[in-house]
Amino acid sequence: MDLHFGDCKPTDEEREAVDALLGPPASAWEGGAERGEADLRWAVGGRAARERRDLLLPALHAVNDRTGWISEGALDYVCRRLTVPPAEAYGVATFYAMFAVRPRPATVVHVCTDLACAVKGSAGLRAGIEERLGAAGTAAGGVTWQPSPCLGLCERAPAALVLRAGEPAPVAGTEGPSNGRGALRRRASAVVAPATAEGVASAAAAPEAAAPGPSAAMAVPQAGQDGLILLRRVGVVDPASLDDYRAHGGYSALRRAFALGPAGVIREVTDAGLAGRGGAAFPTGRKWQATAAQPDHPHYLVCNADESEPGTFKDRVVMEGDPYALIEAMTIAGYATGAHRGYLYIRGEYPSAVARLEHAIGRARSRGFLGDDVLGQGYAFDIELRRGAGAYICGEETALFNSIEGYRGEPRSKPPFPVEKGLFGKPTAANNVETLVNVAPILTMGAEAYAAIGTEGSTGPKLFCVSGRVARPGVYELPFGATLGELLDLAGRPESLRAVLLGGAAGGFVRPDELDIPLTFEGTRAAGTTLGSGVVLVIDDTVELPRILLRIAEFFRDESCGQCVPCRIGTVRQEEALHRLLDRGGAGAAADVALLREIGQAMKDASICGLGQAAWSAVESAIDRLGVYGTPVYGTPQGSEAGQGPRGDQ
Repeated sequence: MDLHFGDCKPTDEEREAVDALLGPPASAWEGGAERGEADLRWAVGGRAARERRDLLLPALHAVNDRTGWISEGALDYVCRRLTVPPAEAYGVATFYAMFAVRPRPATVVHVCTDLACAVKGSAGLRAGIEERLGAAGTAAGGVTWQPSPCLGLCERAPAALVLRAGEPAPVAGTEGPSNGRGALRRRASAVVAPATAEGVASAAAAPEAAAPGPSAAMAVPQAGQDGLILLRRVGVVDPASLDDYRAHGGYSALRRAFALGPAGVIREVTDAGLAGRGGAAFPTGRKWQATAAQPDHPHYLVCNADESEPGTFKDRVVMEGDPYALIEAMTIAGYATGAHRGYLYIRGEYPSAVARLEHAIGRARSRGFLGDDVLGQGYAFDIELRRGAGAYICGEETALFNSIEGYRGEPRSKPPFPVEKGLFGKPTAANNVETLVNVAPILTMGAEAYAAIGTEGSTGPKLFCVSGRVARPGVYELPFGATLGELLDLAGRPESLRAVLLGGAAGGFVRPDELDIPLTFEGTRAAGTTLGSGVVLVIDDTVELPRILLRIAEFFRDESCGQCVPCRIGTVRQEEALHRLLDRGGAGAAADVALLREIGQAMKDASICGLGQAAWSAVESAIDRLGVYGTPVYGTPQGSEAGQGPRGDQ
């Protein structure tokens, strides 16, 4: 491969950031000092360097975290270190919303404009921030701000996230400038939620001085109550303490897994009826069995913690409030599927969860719960944490694989399926956080007892993310089979309920007279909607529903990876039609609604992944179920049931 690099050079700061991750360059071929006689005699790197391409995304993070943007010189240096064509690396860097390839201030404020925040007044928040910090994208006093899709802080909407680039926090005892560049700017982050314009401006000026966000327990109205299974430790144990986790039953499930053996673990998960919590409800035991049976090695386990569906925040609460539960669950899953390495892919917008998990992984490794000999059982397993950088599509499992491998996060065609050829072309089991944390209760209480919870077709407990116009937003745990009305009673339903959006932007609306829908996979399917990832967004009469639909369309237009024509073009045309319907009211509404149906059906039929296939689902349900734009109201949408989004069967 003939690689053509530019003439731009990285700054000392950029070089330090990359070298801290990759180590110093071994030769001039990798961007080291001027070529010496030895470098002119032979080239080094090649295949060995290209096999490190999966470090491209972490290297881009390293530069962006240090300086706030990725310069041409920094990108060129990363490419030299990893033997990646600069054009491909540029394509990766520009794929993610959290990266910038043009100069910008070190402090960036991400202001959520998505569904839950829109319902709770994000438009007014944006106007107030614009008065104080200027228009979005402009620099004012070393700060810039930009609209953001869902930040996963829906229970505290409206929300903002402040990220400041700089030197990483020092190790104890190494305080003070040591690089000759004077006082150091330290990396910092701050969550402002519920946000006010004044609070955002204050946090942007000094994110390290901002008040710490509330604990994960504050997002769980049921915290500490008897009968909880998945959330029983949130708000009860110290999430930073491995000893506290063990004192409350932690790692007893892993010990039972070793007693059962890999086949026994898979049998228990299968008999329990555990289905993926990503939306499509694929049986987890079948997935694990298919992965374990593959003769090709190595096998990999991937935890999809990239929960970017608007209105979803349950995984964040689990990771912040009970991180060791996820680490134990991943270890059990790796043992069952024959994997010795797990990748935990987490949203870049979750700095608190990242810090919590990094600490927990380190503690588990130091105590023998991860590493070459887990609990002295002769089983080797370790976890590598990878951060996303702002791309909803990376919630689709094959797009996530591409992202980890250092490519653009675009979905792959199936077959082959991940259990055959997944991450790095090897058999891979991919599950989301909620699916995995169900595994430990199955092993501790037994498959039969677990299957007795819920219904025959939907077993076990389920987490629901309730936000919008309710008195007590948060994550709720209920057994499958509870009705939507029962859930809203817990959360405090509004007096003037207009609609409920189930499943997020990729889901569907239901009316106030449909609150008896059972919250199960089969129950929502029969009702012509979807359970999806557990989003329950409550809308009352104060919310302008057409603007919510337009925001959904804008979201899918922005998040389409552009790989396939039906989604790339269809999401744009859908947004244009909704703009016309909003701007001109009833005039021509019938023609635009007919056009929306045609576009929506084309996206459903021909898009390569769930993003395009579900991009029309919420709009369709609002038209058919709620009579938006003056259309007749049907019992269920005129097409198939609501989509599942790109998360698939995880």
